Amino acid sequence: MNKVYPSADEAIREVQDGATLMVGGFGLCGNPETLIAALNRKGVKNLTVISNNCGTTDLGLGVLLKARQIRKMVASYVGENREFERQFLSGELEVELNPQGTLAERIRAGAAGIGGFYTASGVGTQVAQGKETRVIGGREYLLELPLKADFALVKAWKADTWGNLLFNKTARNFNPVMCGAAKVTVVEAEEIVPVGQIPPDAVHVPSIYVERIVRGKDYVKPIERRTIRPR
Repeated sequence: MNKVYPSADEAIREVQDGATLMVGGFGLCGNPETLIAALNRKGVKNLTVISNNCGTTDLGLGVLLKARQIRKMVASYVGENREFERQFLSGELEVELNPQGTLAERIRAGAAGIGGFYTASGVGTQVAQGKETRVIGGREYLLELPLKADFALVKAWKADTWGNLLFNKTARNFNPVMCGAAKVTVVEAEEIVPVGQIPPDAVHVPSIYVERIVRGKDYVKPIERRTIRPR
């Protein structure tokens, strides 16, 4: 039951070229930085990445993008990254944009075994192109299909050795919903504690959804865009 791996490189060793990954985070908050760095060192290519966004030009998933390791991004926000803009406009990067709530629900549907759901978000826009529609209660809805992945890379605040997870405030974001939507969920945690140290009522994700855990180190926790009050 001990799911702790000795290193991030060992935890992601089975990720191969062409894999589909879910990666937690919102901007630069709650990014699995240690696992992203391990993927960068491994040099895997042609990745399809499902994540809220692609980090900044030099941080977060931007590290993989800059190294030309990502073939396709499935995301809801694509700002703050000049290399993303360049690759997309030049046709080097395939992009599938989703309304943010739709992205979260597609991931949740993948984890819950739901075959699809109807949403009004995106009706009448480019998001609706090629999708089945249905009128329910006099309103038009789009059919959205679930998202699944080969691996989910998740950042937690605390994990016990079995894989029960606890997240810290807004770093929770997309991380919990991705657990269970992939064949293998790999978690990096700021702290790994013995079983029983996390109170049962405080567990955000139970261990059944987690296969591997690694201890993250040397977090710098960068701020995506610093703003201050004028004096």
